[in-house]
Amino acid sequence: MGRRPLGRQFGWLWAAYAVSAYGSGLGFGAFPLIAVLALHAGPAEVSALSAVGPAVGALIAVPLAPWVEFRRKRPVMIAMDLTRFAVMATIPVAYAFGWLSFVQLLVVSALVAAAKIAFNAAGGAHLKALVRPDDLLVANARFESTNWSSIAIGPPLGGAAIALFGPVTTVVADALSYLLSALGITAIRGREEAPRNREEASQATGKGPVRAGALLDGWRHIMGHPGLRALYLNNMLVSGLIMATEPLLAVLLLRQLGFPPWQYGLAFAAPCLGGLIGSRLAQRVVARYGRSAVFRTVGTLRAIWLIGLALVRPGVVGLVTVMAVELAIIINMSLYTPVVATYRLEHTPNHLVARTLSAWSIGQQAAIAILTALAGLLADATSPRTALTVAGLLMLTTPLLLPRHDHTPQHGTELARSHS
Repeated sequence: MGRRPLGRQFGWLWAAYAVSAYGSGLGFGAFPLIAVLALHAGPAEVSALSAVGPAVGALIAVPLAPWVEFRRKRPVMIAMDLTRFAVMATIPVAYAFGWLSFVQLLVVSALVAAAKIAFNAAGGAHLKALVRPDDLLVANARFESTNWSSIAIGPPLGGAAIALFGPVTTVVADALSYLLSALGITAIRGREEAPRNREEASQATGKGPVRAGALLDGWRHIMGHPGLRALYLNNMLVSGLIMATEPLLAVLLLRQLGFPPWQYGLAFAAPCLGGLIGSRLAQRVVARYGRSAVFRTVGTLRAIWLIGLALVRPGVVGLVTVMAVELAIIINMSLYTPVVATYRLEHTPNHLVARTLSAWSIGQQAAIAILTALAGLLADATSPRTALTVAGLLMLTTPLLLPRHDHTPQHGTELARSHS
């Protein structure tokens, strides 16, 4: 079932997603690396770049959400790709002329984060219109597998490219990937439906103001739906805690335990192949056990492993421990994530999809920024291992936020479409 064709138009959308995902994989961690190698930034500046840029981008994305909602989605996706290409291209240009600054990296990071949220919101809405409801899980699983494979392959290749050609090499590749993605989206044929009601039409053409309440409609929908509310709160805490451990592990493994950089990269790249396993299992597991079981069981399984990172020791045993923990987390996350993405689309009316997806991404980015900053402060006050232990213990509580029921009404998909 996972191999059945979803049509040429989906193929172009998937190809566009893949090329930008692999470009981002090549450029993974490029901004902190440029800050260290080219600008001689210290730990505080690198932490700020990792937390402040995405957080500011999330704030910028708040007013973008209704703007995305009330327009045709493919032009929005192309515009966001071209925006990311343009702003990222300023980095190699500034570097070549000796103009590159830390402030520029912060600004580019924020704009790229905002454009990514808007692109994903438009892309999710377009996907719902592009494929049949029964194919949404297959499509989301394919996106998930592409994402994890790009993370497994991209960073090692990017590291080699930086060693050979300099610190901005992968930024150039990442920027060009957005240009190629925009070209792929232009290849999608078929006319999109314009916004249908008067308010949407006036906003789509720029002839009317966006009402203030439209900025919060995505959150209202999420918080008013029992299943989405539980999944949203759980996602923010899980994503924030997992991402908060990355800088802590970097300090623990590289500085305190003396892991060489290639082992550090291997410890995170190799387990990403587990994303191919989980994403390919998603449809079979849902078909056999049901979506509620995935939410409860797989959602719990992805939370029990993080505490293992606090037990890492030097040497081969420590390397194997990190890889085993990461592999277990990634397999469960890659199985769980497309199921949640499909549920979210099925339970969101068409006229709220972009705002709901934006609200979801903004909340996740904000949680990551806050928890990363708090984990860094705790590590400074105590030790990275202590902060990892606290993060792991908090992660064990996250299954309490998972929904106990599917909350899918009878004929749930038809009901959602009837409200669009």
